[in-house]
Amino acid sequence: MEHKREFNQGASYWVQVDNHSVTTLSELQEKYQLSDEMLTYSLDKNERARVEYDPEEHAFLLVYNVPHRHKTDNHYETSPMTFIIKEHHLFSFTTEHTSYVADMMENLLHKNSKQSEYSLLFHTLFLISDSFFPLIEEVNSERMRLNQKLREKTTNKNLLELSDLEIGLVYLVTATKQNAVLLQQIRALNIFHRLQDNEKEQLEDALIEAKQAVEMTNLAAQVIDQLSGAYNNLLNNNLNDTMKFLTIWSLLLTVPTIVTGFFGMNVPLPFSHSVFGWGIAMLISIGLSVWMLLAMWRRIK
Repeated sequence: MEHKREFNQGASYWVQVDNHSVTTLSELQEKYQLSDEMLTYSLDKNERARVEYDPEEHAFLLVYNVPHRHKTDNHYETSPMTFIIKEHHLFSFTTEHTSYVADMMENLLHKNSKQSEYSLLFHTLFLISDSFFPLIEEVNSERMRLNQKLREKTTNKNLLELSDLEIGLVYLVTATKQNAVLLQQIRALNIFHRLQDNEKEQLEDALIEAKQAVEMTNLAAQVIDQLSGAYNNLLNNNLNDTMKFLTIWSLLLTVPTIVTGFFGMNVPLPFSHSVFGWGIAMLISIGLSVWMLLAMWRRIK
């Protein structure tokens, strides 16, 4: 579905395309002479962040990673969103997960309808980068909550929740890094020299915000990675302690078995005819067990 809005005193147009399909893109291509290659990017759900400028058609393409507002399988993910600028037209292609970006753009135009299409784009990119921060703060809050629960009791459920946080941060870290690199690449394009000073300043603001998102996601990922490693080491130590206990216990149990088996042989043995023979065998077993326990305890220490 296509929605067109005029702004910048009639000098620019915003064309919002949501729930787009091949048929919708064909209509856009015929109406606005957009290339097949650029329109194809808007259909690719796995497209990485990228920026291109076609000097022949004077078309500017930008694919930006947008975070989802709702979790998928207990973690946050991101989706690519395509923007195209051609002949004072700004095209934005949204999906179910990125539709809220259109509301952001609507609010930006409501506050300032005199901005250019590049200004609207860079302001939008700034807000998209800014939308990563609440998700990172939520991840940090979840991490602190899980850390407290894991300190009380290390359960599989809590460890799985920690794993979900790690998976979600992989998406966020990758997305923010690609966005920051993309904005830096715009400086190397021919279109950058045609931008006005205020548009260059807005691009710089968007880049600073994108870099801050990278730093915050990296920090959150490193903290969770350290936390996960610490609990893995703790579980390994607990397992080692358990194995030590079972090994010592099994060795101690072999002593009475050996002693009683020795006295159970069908040959003449000391104390075999004594009334206290069983007691003597028990004392020998206990003495050897205590000696072995002390010897192993000294070795472990």
